Amino acid sequence: MILRYVGQRRAEHGFTLIEALVSLALMGLILGALASVTGQWLRNWNRGIIRAQRNEQVAVALDRLAADLSAADYVTRSDNMPLFRGTEQGVVFVRSVLGPNGRPGLEFVRISEVADSRGPALVRMRAPFMLLPPGDPKTDLIPFADPVVLLRAPYRINFAYAAVDGKWFSAWPSSGELPTSVRFDIRDVARGTVISSAARIRIETGVPRPDPSGQQQEATQPQPGKGPT
Repeated sequence: MILRYVGQRRAEHGFTLIEALVSLALMGLILGALASVTGQWLRNWNRGIIRAQRNEQVAVALDRLAADLSAADYVTRSDNMPLFRGTEQGVVFVRSVLGPNGRPGLEFVRISEVADSRGPALVRMRAPFMLLPPGDPKTDLIPFADPVVLLRAPYRINFAYAAVDGKWFSAWPSSGELPTSVRFDIRDVARGTVISSAARIRIETGVPRPDPSGQQQEATQPQPGKGPT
């Protein structure tokens, strides 16, 4: 009697095979619904994170471009030609050394679009100030280094340069003046949008800064009528 009563109690408190199968089916439906909702939410969340990262990248690039170009110096050589070159895809200029660890002085800066294994990218490079050959200075002779990527695809950039009369040009030739402003248009190729900004260059045409390396070269040359001491 006691054994039969215990068996009946166990049968009453157990689960049948049908109940277990129904429970598993319900659990599968719930997990499938959660997976579907989570997958949609994760896709939207990832898109939002990528969009925020890209917006931050564009903001940092715009700040860097504005800070660099607004600090461009009117540095001239013996032929009174300022060291500034501008094209639609890049610009080369001279500015004071940037950074807490840099020595006081000047440096060349090149910001241009280059192509690598990941596609076109806007890269900033720098080089110590050096003496360039007379005539039209060739910027490819400058040993640029320390590349820093400012922008990558899907963003592309175009530069434009304003003259004193307010007219804009896609290129700034070798002349005796600096542009008053530089505009940079950042295009989102994927979305078809354009983000424009401009930086006003600090122009001191009345008192141009001489090329310090040229002054050093002149100091080493013997003066007319005087022999070496």
